[in-house]
Order: sequence, then structure tokens, then C-alpha cells
Amino acid sequence: MAGSERRTPGSQWCARVTEAPAFSGGVFLLIVANAALLGVETYPGATARWGGALRATETLFLAAFTAELALRIAARGPRAFLRDPWNVFDLLVVGAAFFPLVRENATVLRLLRLARVLRTVRLLPHVRIILVAVVRALPGTLSFTLVGGLLAYVYAMLGWMLFAGDDPAHYGSIGRAMLSLFLLMTLDGLGDAVRTGLEVSRWTFLYFASYVLFASFLLVNLLIGVVITSLEEARQLESNRERQEAGGAEGEGEGEGEGGQGRDGPEEVRERIARLRAGLDELEASLGALDPPSGGSRGRS
Repeated sequence: MAGSERRTPGSQWCARVTEAPAFSGGVFLLIVANAALLGVETYPGATARWGGALRATETLFLAAFTAELALRIAARGPRAFLRDPWNVFDLLVVGAAFFPLVRENATVLRLLRLARVLRTVRLLPHVRIILVAVVRALPGTLSFTLVGGLLAYVYAMLGWMLFAGDDPAHYGSIGRAMLSLFLLMTLDGLGDAVRTGLEVSRWTFLYFASYVLFASFLLVNLLIGVVITSLEEARQLESNRERQEAGGAEGEGEGEGEGGQGRDGPEEVRERIARLRAGLDELEASLGALDPPSGGSRGRS
């Protein structure tokens, strides 16, 4: 909750409940059980036999998720709750089930119920870090794909010129050549490709060696570097998020202290003023003892 929002006893109780490890564990078990229920419904026999019980159980799950969101909103306040994108996602996934158009569409309703499984990301920080890292790695991955495509196109044209007549199954066109080189990037069938090339010319070894060097080692290592960098950035973002939440909690505690026990009463203020005056009097007395008497100095002169 933001520091400007006052916390009532009810919101403090909700905060204690939602911050308890048992609460997060219970929500996690509910999400897993809801996913299992969704899987059971894929069996026609189970739906025909226990259709009513399954629908009633789904209603109970929806009520439990709604109560969970209500507790979390009451604990943090609406504004602070909506600042977190994960909370907005939870609210959309759970709240959409109450709209009539969604409830009448079985496919959309199943998709929303399936999306509830993704809510486990909010409860598992390590999984959340990995997901954020994947999203942050997308721009670098697109650049990697562009460079890899250009490299494959250049080598595919060279392969077509070198091997189209002797190996048309793999290099008969630019498309076949690019597909063959893409498979070679995984080093699958590299030995057969090199042997076929050596039958044409022994210099083709340089073609395959340079391609493997650039595609299988250089580009793949660059992709790994992009993913690792994104993972470190995601960890830093998660650390900053936890630090901000901890700072907000400390600010709330200080605000409550100032509004309650931390505020001094009139007696305490009087005692502090009296101690301050006594300290000033002692300081004046000490300074007066250090000054030489002015009359004596004038008489000597």
C-alpha cells in the first residue's frame, strides 16, 4: 500500500493473512487443483458421469479465487494493487468469468480457466524471473534470427552453386539448401554432408568448417549470451521490486508509529523542553567560566 493510504484494522488483518506463507501455499494448491479439474473434463466419460459435480467444483474454485483477490485488494488498497502488472493479470483472468458473454462461450471460458495456471508465476519468484527474462530476450532473439537468416542465405547460395548438380536432394534450390544448412546448425548429419562435399572437391571442407564455426558456435553462443544477460536483468528487476515493497512496508510502519505510539504527549514535550533548557544553562555557565574578567584587564592597562 502506498504511504499516503491509511491502513485500517481490517486492512492490516487482511495484510497479515495474505502475507502468510500458508496463504500463498493454499492459493498455489487451488490453482493446481483447478488445472487438474480442467484436465479431467477432457474425458467424455467423466463429464457425462460427474458433470454436475465438476460444475459445482468449478463454481467453488471461482468463489475461492474471488475471495483471494478481495483479500489482497483490501490488504494493499485498490491503487497499490493495480500498480502491479501481475495483479492486473490476476484480476482480468478471474473477473472475466463473471461476464455473461464469457460464461456463455465454453471455449473462451476454458481458455480463461487455463490462463489461471499462469497465475502460479506470481507465486513462484524464480519462475517469474525466467518468464521476464524470456520476454526481455525477445528483441535480442529477433536480431539473432535476422543475422542467422542472412548467414544461412549466403551459405545456401554458395551451397547451391557448389553442390546443386551432385546433391540436388539437399542443394537443388535455395529453399532446400537453407533447410539443409539449418539442420547442419545442430550438427546433425554433418559427417554425411562433409563426405558428400569431399566427393565434389576437397576444398568444400572449408565451406562446411566455416559454416559450422559461424552458425553452430558463434551464433549459438551469442544467443546464449543474450539469454543470460536478460536473465540477469530480470533478477535485478525482481530485486528492485522486492526492495521497493520492503521500503513501502517500512514507510507504512513509520506512518503508523507517528500516528499512534510514536507521537509524544504534552508531558513528554515538556520534559524535553526542560532538558533542553538545562543543557543550554550548563553551556552558558561553561562559556562564562572560560572568559577572563574584563575589569582586571582594564586596570592593568
